[in-house]
Amino acid sequence: MALAANSVIISHNTAFTSFDFPSSKFISNLHSHFHRFPRITITTTPSSSSSIAKATLSDVQLQDHKNNTFNTTSTTTWSEFATNVSGEWDGFGAEFTNEGNPIELPESVVPEAYREWEVKVFDWQTQCPTLAQPEEPLLIYKSIKLLPTVGCEADAATRYSIDERSIGGQDDKVSAFAYQASGSYVAVWPSEGNSSLELEYCLVNPQDRESRVRIIQVVNVDDRKMVLQKVRVFREQWYGPFRNGEQLGGCAIRDSGFAATDAMEASDVVGVWQGPRAVAKFDAFHTDLLQELRDDGVMKSVRDECDLIFLPKQLWCSFKQGTDGETCSEVGWLFDNGQEITSSCIFSAAKLKGVSIARETRAAEGV
Repeated sequence: MALAANSVIISHNTAFTSFDFPSSKFISNLHSHFHRFPRITITTTPSSSSSIAKATLSDVQLQDHKNNTFNTTSTTTWSEFATNVSGEWDGFGAEFTNEGNPIELPESVVPEAYREWEVKVFDWQTQCPTLAQPEEPLLIYKSIKLLPTVGCEADAATRYSIDERSIGGQDDKVSAFAYQASGSYVAVWPSEGNSSLELEYCLVNPQDRESRVRIIQVVNVDDRKMVLQKVRVFREQWYGPFRNGEQLGGCAIRDSGFAATDAMEASDVVGVWQGPRAVAKFDAFHTDLLQELRDDGVMKSVRDECDLIFLPKQLWCSFKQGTDGETCSEVGWLFDNGQEITSSCIFSAAKLKGVSIARETRAAEGV
């Protein structure tokens, strides 16, 4: 893979055991957990929009969707992934500029009370009902934005927009999809007309299997040159089995809006990191649309502050166009114990070459 200016990757062919993620969720045993939270009615107004990703084949398309198969040796991993990714994921989402500055919500959706108090609103309350079939590579989910309210109104929540996505089947629009048993995944979504891409990184907290982040980089593609436009961030908690978004955690959501909180410090990211890496290759010899991320030894990364975008809640990302024509996209999530999860995509002339997810710790001095 290419060497990005802020993330130099040095591979070592060292054997290691699988990532130490907690065991899978068993949906059938978790109904009591779900009912601990107050029920909220979800309403939809006529003005609510439904944005469904559409695409046509182009340079950013990897192969014909008829090749949407995966090796039979991956069926066990996919089944575990399906169990871990499925369910109701509620939380908050926000949008940031390509410099990491939060973007305010449209004035038309902000309650009048906030405008009177001159309170700036940056965060959407969100839902992401997700369902994967354990027997075959089929996955559907909806990213739902709810209109902001004053206080915690537990009687109703109104949907502002619904963005539906699917992997596998006839409605498949994804260009590439790589997954881990933990429920983490990376997806590449082309826009209508293929003038832009969305690089979606979903990372599960290895210390808390019911907590995850989704970081989406929106990238403009012009004559095979890729330019980062903006970044979307979703912080989500698992609230129960899949119910197609019919219920919402409401006041019981174990999080709050985050966009206006302090961004992480550069000193928390720069330096030498190392840890086990899993990869999926998308090239002439690996043309399947959907692939499992497989162990690939230990990775060492040397990061400087160049091209890093610092986000709230110990999150960061980068997007670097190399001099060799390759582009490296990378995201990271740092935890209190000093460990971090990182994920990256490598492109060449707007064609995806590889995806990786690594679990890293700071390397000892002199290593």
